[in-house]
Amino acid sequence: MNKLTLDIVFRHVFEGKKLEIDQETHKNVEESFTFLDSFSRDKIIYGINTGFGPMAQFRIEPDELNQLQYNLIRSHSSGTGKALETPYARSVVLARLNNFLQGNSGISAGVVDQLQIFLNKGITPEIFEHGSVGASGDLVQLSHLALNLIGEGHVYIDGERRETAEVFKEFNIKPLALNLRDGLGLINGTSCMTGIASLNLIYAKRLVTHAITASAIINEIVESFDDSFSKELNQVKLHRGQNYIARKMREYLSDSRLIRKRDELFKDDAEIQRVEFKKKIQEYYSIRCVPQILGPIVDTLDYAKEVVENELNSTNDNPIVNIEVENVFHGGNFHGDYISLEMDKVKIALTKLSMLMERQLNFLLNHNLNNVFPPFLNAGKLGLNFGFQGIQYTATSTTAENQALSNSMYVHSIPNNNDNQDIVSMGTNSAIMAKQVLENSFQVMSVHLMAICQGIDLLDETAKEKLSSKTKKVHQDIRKIASFVEDDLSQSEAIGKVTEYIKENNF
Repeated sequence: MNKLTLDIVFRHVFEGKKLEIDQETHKNVEESFTFLDSFSRDKIIYGINTGFGPMAQFRIEPDELNQLQYNLIRSHSSGTGKALETPYARSVVLARLNNFLQGNSGISAGVVDQLQIFLNKGITPEIFEHGSVGASGDLVQLSHLALNLIGEGHVYIDGERRETAEVFKEFNIKPLALNLRDGLGLINGTSCMTGIASLNLIYAKRLVTHAITASAIINEIVESFDDSFSKELNQVKLHRGQNYIARKMREYLSDSRLIRKRDELFKDDAEIQRVEFKKKIQEYYSIRCVPQILGPIVDTLDYAKEVVENELNSTNDNPIVNIEVENVFHGGNFHGDYISLEMDKVKIALTKLSMLMERQLNFLLNHNLNNVFPPFLNAGKLGLNFGFQGIQYTATSTTAENQALSNSMYVHSIPNNNDNQDIVSMGTNSAIMAKQVLENSFQVMSVHLMAICQGIDLLDETAKEKLSSKTKKVHQDIRKIASFVEDDLSQSEAIGKVTEYIKENNF
């Protein structure tokens, strides 16, 4: 199997691409299992003939070894909270399968075959958000996955929650028969946090694209100067992300006739002679400093992508089987610190993005700041109608929630498991919180884009003609979902539709 990238994850999770396992990869999995089976017969190997965690000091009798694996899965299937949405759960299945395809886990080939069946037949495991401390892996969440593989619990088919046994009967699937260390292998890894992190990054990249779009348009409709995103200004700062954002803004606005050249100000003799300039010399930071604000967010996401793809293609359970040196190595590859730290950084970055969008929104709604539009983009009668006054509260409140959620989970280790797990990663919590920050940020973005389109509608016809072709396309797309606001009507449904649209589509 080739290296798993986020692009490949997207195709399997969202586009339904079937996953094929080549013969050589399948053979490597079988050989790893065969070696471990032989190697462990006269040795003490954790998770095969011992208890688990602090119970590893107890030897398990030969006639109890198989039951041990089932007991582990059933006892740890104790998750709570919401079940992961189908795309996220599918991403977890893919991440766990790819872990085993590295051939270093000593699990039976039946495990990878069953995971492949789930993925290719669209059977979604019921995996709950709460339960993992992110060390010894995502024990609780992956136990729910394992529980489904052995034909127990509940799964989802086309969004419908059904008993796993019933679905197996319908699809003629046999419950997975656990062998050797299959139970421990299934639950002892970082695949839940990594699967969630993968989709977080896919969505976060799309959100950044929307932020570039919104920032370019707001520069355009208030007729900003072009030098804040010019090549000459930004290239003297040696950050890749900043220069990427500036370049994307230039490309977006390439055919706009509203963006002003700084030279226009220099040539305006009447303006130059004023004691107080009529035209704004420099825009507010939320308009002028977009490359400097979004740039580090892009760089953060790029590095997080590298870390997550490394984790996707790593072996992250314990112990590790190495056929080449004919040995088994015990350690802590299940520790989720890499994912935890990156998801903390991602949620901080996305929170800052939502703050930027909220400030740009405030600029649009405050006529004392923009000097272009009526208060709250009100197209009705001032005082009687309210425009976007009520909608702003939603964006501000949601941004504030992001600020609270952006506190680190990575540093919030709590010892547990009789202090066997005396320092843990909280990686899945971090990934779940980053997911919530992401959802919130799309909601803030939807309000902002609706306000931007309202502003476009309030421009005079001459200005509208001068808009960039990309801005006109964005306006058309949003107007298919959300209408121009003149009368005071509930906007909750419109916000929801725009949120769903921008989450699943690029302009």
